[in-house]
Parts: sequence; C-alpha cells; structure tokens
Amino acid sequence: MSITEATSPTSQVVVRPARANDADAVFLLLQELEESYLPDRPAFDLTFDAFASGDANALVLVAEVDGAVRGYALTTITRLLYTNGTSAHLQELVVESTAQGNGIGSMLVESIERECRERGVRQLTVASRRSAGFYERLGYLSTADFLKRTFD
Repeated sequence: MSITEATSPTSQVVVRPARANDADAVFLLLQELEESYLPDRPAFDLTFDAFASGDANALVLVAEVDGAVRGYALTTITRLLYTNGTSAHLQELVVESTAQGNGIGSMLVESIERECRERGVRQLTVASRRSAGFYERLGYLSTADFLKRTFD
C-alpha cells in the first residue's frame, strides 16, 4: 500500500506500512503523545517489531514527507461477536507538531479506513479526548463513553 499526494509544490506525502527501520522515527513521535505512560524503548521495540513484521492483528502506517516520517497511525484488529466479524480500533494517531494542519492526519485515517475495507473489517472505532472535532469532520459519530482502568 502506498498513497502519494502532493501537499505543496515541493512536498510529497507518502503513506505506507511501517517497516522495522522506521522504529526510531516512530518512537520519537510517540513521545509527543500527552499520555500517562512514559515511552519505554525496550517495550516499544518488542511491540513495534511484531507489528512491523506483519502481525495480522495490527496495522501501523507511517506518513513520510520528503522522505522523513512525520506521522503514524496504529490500529488493532480483532474478531468480535456483536459485529459478526472483525472490528478495528484506531489506537494511536500522531503527527509531528511542526507538520500538523497539513492534512497528514486525515491522510493516515483515510488510509487506515481503506485498508480496513480491503480486509473486510465491519467497523472502525476511535477514542478521543481532545480530537473529537477532527474525527467528526471525517464522518465519525460519538456513540459511547470510553472508560479506562490501568493495571500496574
């Protein structure tokens, strides 16, 4: 999968599946998330390697601008009883702060949606605390509250 779209006369955005050699760039982007977990490189490497090697239960796409990774999206895919098939959940979407506002996030979401359709996924969900307006502009509807419990 590769989607190339011009965003300016001099810039090209390419959305593609993540590769093992994207780990450093994705780890830097992960640190831009304002979450309660501090990124742990050994734990990240273990998980990223599994996803980048083609784990069928996950999809990681990266967005390159002029050859540099500026964003990524992580989606998990699982079978559910009530959907009569597979369901996907967009777990993480990060665009480098200096590259935001240029359509990269939308391109990543559209690419995730396209891949989900190709895989026969029945629904794509996303939880968002601060970005609901972004997803609503892309056609998402609020259907539930998202609650979380963490375990140490």
